[in-house]
Amino acid sequence: MVHLEKFHSNYVTSRNVDIWLPESYDGSQTYDVLYMHDGQMLFDSTMTWNKQSWKVDENLCLMQYNVIVVGIWNAGNERHMDYFPQKPFEDMSVQEQELISAQLSDAGRSNGQFKPNSDKYLKFIVKELKPYIDSTLNVSTKPESTFIAGSSMGGLISLYAICEYPEVFGGAACLSTHWPGTFTVENNPFPAAMQNYLMKKLPSPKNHKIYFDFGDQTLDALYPPLQKKVDRIMKRRHYKSGKSWLTQFFLGDDHSEQSWARRLYVPFNFFFQREFYVLISN
Repeated sequence: MVHLEKFHSNYVTSRNVDIWLPESYDGSQTYDVLYMHDGQMLFDSTMTWNKQSWKVDENLCLMQYNVIVVGIWNAGNERHMDYFPQKPFEDMSVQEQELISAQLSDAGRSNGQFKPNSDKYLKFIVKELKPYIDSTLNVSTKPESTFIAGSSMGGLISLYAICEYPEVFGGAACLSTHWPGTFTVENNPFPAAMQNYLMKKLPSPKNHKIYFDFGDQTLDALYPPLQKKVDRIMKRRHYKSGKSWLTQFFLGDDHSEQSWARRLYVPFNFFFQREFYVLISN
């Protein structure tokens, strides 16, 4: 594990970055790269606030995929601003934006007027962090070898990333995607704004893969009806289930690293297996 302390950015607050290298890495071949959000939650449960982790390293070692993982730590109180898709927010009316701000303020995720910073966050990844990775490690720079992943708000920003930079990312894994953006589905204009954005901005299914999943417990209980609407959009945009797109439902799973670690093998197989067969949810 390579730990970069407070990686400097001209776009966002400096933050730590962890780079996980497979045991096979010796610089003699090129590797796929997976960029993941909430980097402090990915590897070591003894270091996380809730004593859970995604067990990314354990999953990849078990599956023997030669993938380099770049874990981007979140910036604490700035996480929601960094991960909230900016263009769908800006497409809403002023009254709708104020409603979102009020909902996030009530939830303790914003002080005053909420303003997403996700366009600059993606610029940090694409224009600052990725060039560093490309120049430092022996990785493929092609989009078909470059993936991005996260859960909850991290799922939203991963989807936003592949829509905004389809020439950079060939795949996005969006686990427990937080479609409400806030913490209520009542009187919430954001899901519709995000759906409208996807209708216009989803990249071509010919050379992109998108993965969604969700459970039905705790915060995930909000997602099933919203995910169904997004699935319809995927079909309208000619994504084919099991080939360019996959949505999986996990009965009994909650909104936690423990759940995401348990099912992480599904998007890994979807992205990194040459031949993929649709898996039945547990």
